Formats: sequence, structure tokens, C-alpha cells
Amino acid sequence: MSQFAINLLFVGGSFALYIVIAIWARAGSTSEFYAAGRGVNPIVNGMATAADWMSAASFISMAGLIAFVGYGNSTYLMGWTGGYVLLALLLAPYLRKFGRFTVPDFIGDRFYSRTARLVAVASLLIMSITYVIGQMTGAGVAFSRFLEVDTNTGLIIAAAVVFVYAVLGGMKGITYTQVAQYVVLIIAYTIPAVFISLQLTGNPLPQLGLFSTHTESGIPLLAKLDQVMVELGFNDYTGNHGSTLNMVLFTLSLMVGTAGLPHVIIRFFTVPKVSDARKSAGWALVFIALLYTVAPAVGSMARLNIFTTIYPEGTSAQSVEFESRPDWMRNWEKTGLLKFEDKNGDGRIQYYNEANPAFAATATERGWKGNEMVTFNQDILVLANPEIAQLPGWVVGLIAAGGLAAALSTAAGLLLAISSAISHDLIKSTFKPDISEKGELLAARVSMGFAIALATWLGMNPPGFAAQTVALAFGLAASSLFPAIMMGIFSKRMNSTGAIVGMLVGLGSTCLYIFTYLGWFFIPGTNSLENVPANWLFGISPLSFGAVGALLNFVAAYIVLAVTKPAPVEIQELVESIRVPRGASGAIHH
Repeated sequence: MSQFAINLLFVGGSFALYIVIAIWARAGSTSEFYAAGRGVNPIVNGMATAADWMSAASFISMAGLIAFVGYGNSTYLMGWTGGYVLLALLLAPYLRKFGRFTVPDFIGDRFYSRTARLVAVASLLIMSITYVIGQMTGAGVAFSRFLEVDTNTGLIIAAAVVFVYAVLGGMKGITYTQVAQYVVLIIAYTIPAVFISLQLTGNPLPQLGLFSTHTESGIPLLAKLDQVMVELGFNDYTGNHGSTLNMVLFTLSLMVGTAGLPHVIIRFFTVPKVSDARKSAGWALVFIALLYTVAPAVGSMARLNIFTTIYPEGTSAQSVEFESRPDWMRNWEKTGLLKFEDKNGDGRIQYYNEANPAFAATATERGWKGNEMVTFNQDILVLANPEIAQLPGWVVGLIAAGGLAAALSTAAGLLLAISSAISHDLIKSTFKPDISEKGELLAARVSMGFAIALATWLGMNPPGFAAQTVALAFGLAASSLFPAIMMGIFSKRMNSTGAIVGMLVGLGSTCLYIFTYLGWFFIPGTNSLENVPANWLFGISPLSFGAVGALLNFVAAYIVLAVTKPAPVEIQELVESIRVPRGASGAIHH
């Protein structure tokens, strides 16, 4: 059986499973569409939350980021994991006890203001649309390779699949689909990692293989990778070569952004009791750890495999001939995500850091005239890993299904958050309170369809590769929703004016900073400054500005609170009732 047929079998089989589940769990009411009828088991919800959380950025892009930068990009792991702990301990149980459907619902009621609700909706839409661009981009990358179509066609196919099961099933259908997607993606991620760890270190556990001895050279794997990279003019893999301030701010931005993600928060609204929200969070952390502890090993081993492929006899020997390049390179070249250029006409592939002036003399001496791997999209690394390591065809098919499961599971959760904000928070709660349940359900499905179309169009022109685009979304969530939720729970006196001003200052400053470097609404060519460290304010990357935006949000809110009246007594009593442990088995209805 050909590799294409194997890929089609795995991908098609998984899609058929998702659609069958969506039909079986079709939402018949707004409660089922928004919160799965609030009857999801904590373990099931934990697994669905993990799938919702482990997006294309986690599955497809994170290992690529770690592989090409090394220790400096461990911020993604630290920020995302730390933020989830923050969400689980400080926010999720209290939000579930409040007993609403959406994050803008909570903000609108807690701050007793239609304007606060609308600002929260705007923040949610900007953040979620930015986030979903990354998911659709990742899905397009996976489809383009494994179904042998161009990236845009792959993106359209992904959108069509999401449309069927998300619009049909709502939260109820998405929950059980995400359970299936988690099983697919975790198997797909770990099996290739086990094979590759065995090949390189003899250790079947990738988490331990990362710190084991490289079988061929007899030295630690990471030491071998450091050695190879330095020999080719790159920075050593295990050192931090960026700004420490930027690293700290970026980690904080990812942490507080994680805790403000509406599509993850709404998962905790689906369980029966407040205590189940904490249990769900605990199970989700277990399921997430199964992938997150493997990612550093996958990135490191893949990077070493790439060097070994191009320099099979060592970096001091001749590189591989272009005509003898392995099939995985030929396959990915067809997608346009991997490209070579023979700059010195020797018929071989030279891969080194041409930007390192200290390596220029060595390159000239060897007759090299530039790095000949002119394009290597980092998002392809995990998807290409089984082929790089020459694993069986069925493993390649499995990774294809896993990558698509990761992208589609998060995309569905985000699209539901967007749909809920429009149908429930804008139409039902703001503009047309008398709309029937049937009309609200129809509005939710129509708005989700429009959201999918918009995400598909934006995914064709993303502002960066998947994990970068997702990092921008985290910055937006960090600067807008997270401070408002925190103050809504832990500051009884915080009033509507303070919350509104805080959200506007946080969101506005972060959007302005991001758009200055990445273009207005991410439209190419509309940026005012080139996105390079020399242009950044105090050396702060646009990806890291979310933490600064969050601080500005808090500061602005408390300044306004100091010169205005605090929240009404009844609101303060409501907040107190949410925070006390008494009655933790039930949620408040008001």
C-alpha cells in the first residue's frame, strides 16, 4: 500500500469517527450547545480540555520552536504549563460556581454593565480569531503534505471538517469529539518519539532519552547536539542567547494569557458541580503532561536527525548530494515548505549559519557560498519526524491524523467561544433578549459558520507560523480578559468603570504594539516598523507585550477605582458568595 493510501486511511478514518460522534451527540438545546448540558464527567472533561488545550501550536509547532532555538524557547513549555496551573487553582472553580455560560457573561454580570460585557466580547473575538488563525494554519500545513495538496486547499478541507462537527454538535458534540481527538493525538505523538529515542539512545522513554547517551558517539545526546551546532556556526543548543527580560515577560505573558483563554475556561462550565471543576483541571494536567514532557525530546532528537541526514559522515566531511537527498525532503519540497538552492554549484546541500560572521572564514575555506536550505518551515518538523527517522509508513499516517486532530480540536473550541459570544452575549443578552431558544441556537450555528469562513481566509495569510500566531493570542488574552476575571473574583470593590477602562487600556496598548510590528489586523505591509529587536521598545518583543498590557490593565483599573465609587453592596456580597467554600457542590443561579 502506498504512503498516500495509508495517510488517507488514517486521516479519513479519524474524520469519519469525529463526524459519527458529532451526529450521536448533536446539541438539541442552547444548554447542550454552550455547556454540554452541564453533565460531563470530570475525567472525560479533563481529556477533552487537554485536547482543547494541546493545539496545533503544541502538537505541530512547539517541538519545532524548541528544535530550532533550544533552551531559549523552553518558555513555551513553562508559560503554557504554569498558566494552566494558575487557571485551575485561581479561576476555574469560582467561574463554575458563578453559574454562567461564557466569559463575557461573567464579566457583564459581575461588573453589572452592558458596556463591560461588550468590551469583553470584543476582547474575546480579537483573541479567539487570532488564535484560530494558528490552528487553521497548522491544519493547512498537515493537509498539504499528507493529502498532497497545496496549503490553501488543505486549509479549506480542514475548515469543511470543522464546520460539519462543530456546527452540528456544539459543545456537546465537541466534547466527545475532543476525547477521541486526544486519544489520536497522544498516540500519534508518543509512538514516533519512542521509536526515535530508541534509535538514538536505546532508551524507550523519550523523557529519559533526552538526558541519555547518544549511542553512536558515546557522549550525552544534548552534548552531541551542542557540538554539531557549534561546528556549523549555530549557537549552542542548551544556552540562553536572548534577552532575559524578554524571556521572563514572554513566560508571564503565556501564563496569564493561558488563564484568560475563553475557549479553555468554558470547558469548566460543562461539569455538574464546582468540585468537579477542580477534578477536571487535575485530570487535564495529567493528560497534558503526557505530551508536554515528550516535546523537548522530540525537538532535540529531530534537530540532530536533520544534521545527521545532511552530514551523514560528520560535519567535517562532505554533505549529502542533492540528487541523493532522502525521500522525506522530496515529499516536503512539493508543499513549498522546504526548499533548497545550490548556491555554489557543487551538487550538494550545505546547511549552516551563514549569519555568523565568526564562521564566514570556515565557510569560504570549504567553498560554501551560503546556507542552501533556504526554506525550512518549523511547523513541518513534528510531521516530518517519522520520515526523517525512516519509521514505518503506518507511523507517518498516524502522525498525520494526530496533527490534524490537534489543530481541529482547538479550532472547534475557539469557534464555539466565538459563536457563543455572538449569539449569547451580543444577540441574546444585549440586542434581542426576547429571542427564542430555537432562534438563539440557529444564531449560534450561523455565527460559527461565519467565524470558520473568516478564520479560513485569515489562515491563508497568517502573521507567523502556528506557535507564533498563538503566542500573539495569548498576549491579547493576558492584557484584556485575565485581569478583569481576576479582579472580578478577588476584588469585591472593583467597579464597572474600573474594569472597562482596564480592559480597554490593556487590549488597546497590546493591539497597538502588536500591529505596529506585524501590521494592522495582521494585513501584510501595513506595519509601521520592521519586527526586529533593534526596533522593539526596551527590547520587548510583540510576543511578550501581553504581560505589560496586563500590568497596564490592573494599574488603570485601580486608578479609576480610587476616584470613583466601589461596586454596589449587593455585587460585593455576590462576589463573597462565590469565594467562600461553603456550598461548593453547587453553582449559583441568578
